[in-house]
Amino acid sequence: DIVDVAKDAGQFGTLLAALDAAGLTHTIADGGPFTVLAPTDDAFRRLPAGTVEGLLRPENRGQLEAILQYHVIAGRVGAAQVKNLRSAETLLGQRVAIAHEGGSIMIDEARVTAADIGASNGVIHVIDAVLLPESQTIPKVAAEAGVFNTLLAAVQAAGLGDALSSDGPFTVFAPTDDAFSQLPDGTVESLLQEENLPKLAEILKYHVVSGRVFADQALEAERAPTLAGAPVEIRLVDGGIRDNESRVTTTDIEASNGVVHVIDQVLLPREVSPGQQAAMELMEFAIMRGVPLYNAGHHGACAAVYETAALALLQMGDDVPDMAMRQLRNSFRSSQRTHDMTERAWMLRDAFDETMRQMRAGME
Repeated sequence: DIVDVAKDAGQFGTLLAALDAAGLTHTIADGGPFTVLAPTDDAFRRLPAGTVEGLLRPENRGQLEAILQYHVIAGRVGAAQVKNLRSAETLLGQRVAIAHEGGSIMIDEARVTAADIGASNGVIHVIDAVLLPESQTIPKVAAEAGVFNTLLAAVQAAGLGDALSSDGPFTVFAPTDDAFSQLPDGTVESLLQEENLPKLAEILKYHVVSGRVFADQALEAERAPTLAGAPVEIRLVDGGIRDNESRVTTTDIEASNGVVHVIDQVLLPREVSPGQQAAMELMEFAIMRGVPLYNAGHHGACAAVYETAALALLQMGDDVPDMAMRQLRNSFRSSQRTHDMTERAWMLRDAFDETMRQMRAGME
């Protein structure tokens, strides 16, 4: 296994001692497959004096574990695959940057000196420097950037500072000070008044997504549910990423408890009635349940899920726009006239997609 191979190599004594101190030896030996970016003993010696000794103390076990997890990628990723990557997600959740310089592969600031050392449960790539993950929380990273002063003041006023400093992870779409300055005069000052703090908290929660969502993942998902409940729409427009109507100017700023994407406008939650929210959630739930059934070949079961949801939607009255309701009703009637379950499932799915499109357009 990976640990056996590292022991036999004779140049990873410090790495192996660190794995033992962090309680990760059995995980790396027995789990996997893993790709380990393995610093040599010489790489550890290049750290500032006393760093390794400090990390090996029991009180620093959490920090040591985070550093070691930052050197491990889930799965077996060979050098040929690495050449086609620009980053890779580690077991810590943070990503390492991958670059190609003069025929060498760089992982963050470390150079790969030997690649594709095979083991039964993975592969080892030898690197000449120890990789250090981001250790500061989202608020501290934002404070150091110097362009989020209004956002940080709002977070503190709304009582969300401790939450955004907790383990998370969170994804924050962070408006700059310039973004806040574009709001109508007096808006920020009004929101900071005590009686408006609940509204401020909801606006701020609309900028936060649970989990660590990198830019490519956000684009693939197309929308992300925020802590405020309402989702934000993510799309590519003219070569740039848009979050609702704001432009994402910088992506994937790492923090110890999440990731930050910088945006040039403050996001304002759309006004959604409880009934509209219920209708949207019902359609999303039906699609979430129906798609796996359809993909597994159970087209009739998928159609049945959609029919149940459609019948419930048809009873919701004013919560669904009139035009969408008429189209939904017509699609449902048409679906009942076909005995082809594949066609029936698709007719209802198309009706859901169009209904949600109209509802989202009406909420903007």
